[in-house]
Amino acid sequence: METESEPYVRLASLRQLHRAMADMNTARSLADTLQTVADGVVGALGYELACVNLVRPDGDLVVAALSGNAAAEALITGRVGSRESWDRRLTMGERWGDLVFIPHTEGWVLDEDDVPQWYTDGPAPRFEDEWHPSDRLFAPMYAPGPAGGGTSGELIGVLSVDRPRNGRRPGAWGREALQMYAFQAAIAISNARLRSNMQRALVRLEREQQALRASEESFRQAFEYAPSGMAIAEMGGDQHGRILRTNDALCRLLGRPASAMRRYSFSDLVHPEDIGTLLRTSAEGGRAELRLARRDGTYVWVSLRNSVVADAADGPRFLLTHVEDIEERKRRELQLAHRASHDSLTGLPNSAELRSRLSARLCSQQPQALPAAVDSMEPYESFDSHDAAFGPPAFDRGHDFDFPPGSDAYDGFDHHVHTVAPAADADDGTKGLAVLFCDLDGFKSINDRFGHNAGDAVLIEVARRLSNGVRDGDTVARLGGDEFVILADGLGRADAQDLAVRLRNEIIQPIRAEGRAVRVGASFGIGWAHCGMTADEVLKSADERMYVEKRSRPKQHRRAG
Repeated sequence: METESEPYVRLASLRQLHRAMADMNTARSLADTLQTVADGVVGALGYELACVNLVRPDGDLVVAALSGNAAAEALITGRVGSRESWDRRLTMGERWGDLVFIPHTEGWVLDEDDVPQWYTDGPAPRFEDEWHPSDRLFAPMYAPGPAGGGTSGELIGVLSVDRPRNGRRPGAWGREALQMYAFQAAIAISNARLRSNMQRALVRLEREQQALRASEESFRQAFEYAPSGMAIAEMGGDQHGRILRTNDALCRLLGRPASAMRRYSFSDLVHPEDIGTLLRTSAEGGRAELRLARRDGTYVWVSLRNSVVADAADGPRFLLTHVEDIEERKRRELQLAHRASHDSLTGLPNSAELRSRLSARLCSQQPQALPAAVDSMEPYESFDSHDAAFGPPAFDRGHDFDFPPGSDAYDGFDHHVHTVAPAADADDGTKGLAVLFCDLDGFKSINDRFGHNAGDAVLIEVARRLSNGVRDGDTVARLGGDEFVILADGLGRADAQDLAVRLRNEIIQPIRAEGRAVRVGASFGIGWAHCGMTADEVLKSADERMYVEKRSRPKQHRRAG
C-alpha cells in the first residue's frame, strides 16, 4: 500500500489491513495484543517504525511495544513519559482528524522533553510532501464511549509512527487507514485488558474458593475432632436455638447420638434452675456455667461460650457454642465451699454458715405489728426436758434459709416476710423461728478420762442424733466445742419445748466410744428470732437462757448416768 498512488489502493492491501486488525483482536494476552498492534502498523500500514505508548494507572504513558527496529526496541521499551509532556504534544501541530502531525519545523521544541523517542537521520525534504526525519505523527487511542464513539472515551494510549516506506507524508487514504486502525486498536486493547482483568478475577476467585474450601475443611476437622464439645444452633426465626450440628465430644459428654441432639435446643437440656443463666448468655460472646442433662437423667456441669458465625456476607447467622466439661472443677469448688461452711468433724454447718442462714431471715427493720406480750429484750425461753424421744428422719436436714433470688420468702425488703416471736405469756398460735442452744453436760470428763478420740466419737454421734431428731428443712449446726444450735422455723412455744425434750432424751442414751459405753447430758436454751435483732443477738439470748437452765439444776442431775 505504501507504493500505491492514492486513491488507487489494491485489494490485497485492504486484505492485509483487515488481517492485521483480526490478528490484534485474537491475541491471547494484553502484552501479545500490544505487540500485534505495533507489528500491524509496520506490516499493514507501510511505516518502518511504530510504537505503542500505553497509559498507566497513574496517568503517565509507558512504551509498551515497539516494532520495526530492534535497537530502538531495546533502548526505549519500558521507559515512561509524563502525561504533561504527552498532553503538550497532542495539542501541538496539525490536526488530521483524530491524528496529530508535528512537522520538523515545530518539533524541535520537543527534543528535550521526557517522552522516550528514537531519532533517525536522513536528508532534508526535496519536495513539499516528502517525510522529514524529524517529523512526528501520533494516533491517539480512546476507549469506546457509551455510544461506541471513537473519541468520546478516555485516552488509553498513543500510537506513534515514523518513516513511511514511500517517503511521503500520508495522504487522505493513509490518514484514514491509520485513524481507523487506532480506533480498532483501542477496542482490542480494551478487550485485552478486560480479558486480563477477568482472568485475574477468575484466578483470585479460584484461590478464594480454594482458601474457603480449605478453611471449611479446617473448620470441619477442628469442629469434629475438638477434644471438647461443639455445637451449631440456629439463630433467629421460628427455630431459634435448635441444635443443627454437634461433634463427637459433645455427644459422648451427654451420652446422646448426634441424630437425637438435633431434636433439642440447649434450653431443652439445661437444668431447670439454670434456664435463666442460659437465656442471659445466649447472645454473642456470652459465657455461662450451668448443668446439662445426660441421657441417663443425671446432670453434668459445663462451661458454655458462644460466638456468632455467618454463612455468607449477608447470609443466615448461626450460634457456635463451645461446651467444656467442668464437672471435676465444680466438684472441687463445691467441696471447698462445703468445707468452708461445714464442720470438718461432724459435717454439720459451722458457726459462719449458721450465722449466714440466720441473718438471711432477719432484716434490720422491726415488724409493723408484734404481739403485745412479746418483749424484744426477752425473746428466749429455757427448758429442762426429761421425757419422750423423737423418731429419726435424716442427717443434716438441708438449707431451710437459702432462699432463691426473687422468692417471696426474701428479696431485699420488698417481699420480705418479717420474722416474729410467739407471745411470752400464752400460746396464742403464733409461729416463730426457734433457736435452740444446746450444751453437752459431762463431755469434758469423757475427754479427760478416755481421750480426744472418744470425745470426737461422742460429738459425731450427738450430731447424728440431733440431725435425725429435727424436721426436713431445720438446721443443726455445731457452734464450736460441745455446743450445738438448732434453727427450727414455724414453731410455737409449746412445740419448741417439746422439741427440746425429745432431743435431750435422744442425747442421753448411751454412746459407744472407743469400745465402751459413755453417756452425756444436755442443757437447752430456747431463744426466738425476730426482725430488728442481729444473728449474734439471737444466739446470745439463747446461750444466756441455756446457762440459766444449766445453773437451775443440781449438778448431779445435769447428766443422766
